[in-house]
Amino acid sequence: MGEILFLAHRIPFPPDRGDKIRSHHILKKLAQLAPVHVATFADDEHDFAAEPQLSALAASYRLERRTKPLPIAGIEALVSAKPVSVTAFHSRALESYVAQVLASHPIDTIYVFSGQMGQYVPDSFPGRVVADFVDVDSAKFEAYGAKKTGPRGWIDTREGRVLRAEEARMAARADLSLLISDAEVALFRNRLPHGAARIEALANGIDAVSFDPALAAPEPQLAHFAAPRLIFTGQMDYAPNIEAAERAIDAILPRVREAFTDASFHVVGRNPPQRLLDRHGRNGAFVWGRVPDMRAWLRAADIALVPLSIGRGVQNKVLEAMAMQLPVVLTAEAATGIAASDGRDFVVGKSDAALAEAVIALARHPDEAEAMGKSARRFVIENASWEAALAGLADIVFPDGASVRNAA
Repeated sequence: MGEILFLAHRIPFPPDRGDKIRSHHILKKLAQLAPVHVATFADDEHDFAAEPQLSALAASYRLERRTKPLPIAGIEALVSAKPVSVTAFHSRALESYVAQVLASHPIDTIYVFSGQMGQYVPDSFPGRVVADFVDVDSAKFEAYGAKKTGPRGWIDTREGRVLRAEEARMAARADLSLLISDAEVALFRNRLPHGAARIEALANGIDAVSFDPALAAPEPQLAHFAAPRLIFTGQMDYAPNIEAAERAIDAILPRVREAFTDASFHVVGRNPPQRLLDRHGRNGAFVWGRVPDMRAWLRAADIALVPLSIGRGVQNKVLEAMAMQLPVVLTAEAATGIAASDGRDFVVGKSDAALAEAVIALARHPDEAEAMGKSARRFVIENASWEAALAGLADIVFPDGASVRNAA
């Protein structure tokens, strides 16, 4: 009878941001296979409020508040020649819990969710190690560094370099490395020493039963705006999301408002920085922060606009909008890993002007926009369910059939 140790850099509850949505569904599936012990972090009181859900699912768990200030993590990273991404998630309490679980439970497999947590896998652990990197974080930091100058550029360039080395170390340590799409697998493989690791794709899914426009009433705060109402959702303290929102507000929305003077763009998601909050109510841009039910806001919108210029992995925000039968206008970076049809299931734009033109065309032809939304939802139902995405997880975690496999 094998058990699982699940290491996650954020508590998988509530599933209200991209990484937590993936870890949430993976943890639920793992708990159907065998007893799961969970070592994870909470960022805030909202995370701690979800502790009862973790307690109900896990055989045991340790939830630590992540309190280390970023400057301290940065100093530790410089002294130890490690990524800040790693030192920021180092906890002696979590190390102690991991050691205790490994000593007292028959752990067959350690499932590492996100590269930051590879530091907790002991070299002496004899069982199976699965490293779910989700996407290639080091490439993301390299892209940040290439766009910036001065100290910030140096910090991001360094982070990309040392994180790449940590990813290579963990991939070599793991029996299997997972990425979110075939494109991420190819990128990751090309950045590692030749033949250093076994790598596969484990795609994201979407809960199309929950994300159903029939189950959500339009959010009144958004519904009272004149059409077209554009929406962008996500974790808004995440640099690519901030950049995308600013791009939409500064470069795309003004073009749309030349054709539709009352057009508005709505940024919905927790922890928006002050530079976005300062734009609330100006020139058709509105920043709402955390909301209790994202479905209501998607239901009230006319078009999802996702102009990401740095995109890693599969964007849950795109799948959620598609599931809610919303036409989506997006960049190629935002469409990565989603095998939908451009022009039928969503519209890909190669420039700010092209993105604005696509929005205007959909706003001018509501019948075509409605048809695209229906096609988008149909694609999600047929191709992007979590059940389909995680169908092979049992064989990934227990390739020799060592778990109890739903014996209960």
